[in-house]
Amino acid sequence: MPAIPLFPPFGTDINLTEGVMQNPDNRIERRASDMRGYYANPNALEALIRNGDPVLYEVFEKDIPDEKGHLRVAISQIQPGTVGEECAMTKGHYHAVPGTGEVYLGLKGRGRILMKTAEGKTTEEDMTPGRMVYVPPYWAHRSVNTGDEPLIFFCVWPGSAGHNYGDIEREGFPQRVVKRNGEIQIVRCEDDRSG
Repeated sequence: MPAIPLFPPFGTDINLTEGVMQNPDNRIERRASDMRGYYANPNALEALIRNGDPVLYEVFEKDIPDEKGHLRVAISQIQPGTVGEECAMTKGHYHAVPGTGEVYLGLKGRGRILMKTAEGKTTEEDMTPGRMVYVPPYWAHRSVNTGDEPLIFFCVWPGSAGHNYGDIEREGFPQRVVKRNGEIQIVRCEDDRSG
């Protein structure tokens, strides 16, 4: 019987108060210019790009195989602020293997996770320190910072799940999170006049 190649166990330190992963292997950075087509107000986004093209969110990961049986882990950090009236957010994604879920654990800040199915069902969940959100299989999900400090959360998903950003880029989300008159509101896209 051939020997099975084993992935070595490892440990890493995570500062749960600050939401920082020590020695991440990968850092994914999404600048304002990477978010064209995702926000309702393209003029506000272009103004932000011209004004320094800031980093809107980052993902810190460990190198774990994209294979069945493994679990991928990451810490994500979304900066506070708005693009027009819309709160800072991630692109959002389905999983490339649709029948896979994901777990989010809030570490710092305040936000929402928007979820939708291809059939048009939608829901949202609060993201706060110590709150766990389970995203079941077949649900697209997007994280949104609704607070005044970075929103930081820990994620775990199956190694084989992959990410499908293309469907979200084409379809968008039917709901958006906006800040109007100092209040956070979730609006349906057909009712939204922020663009």
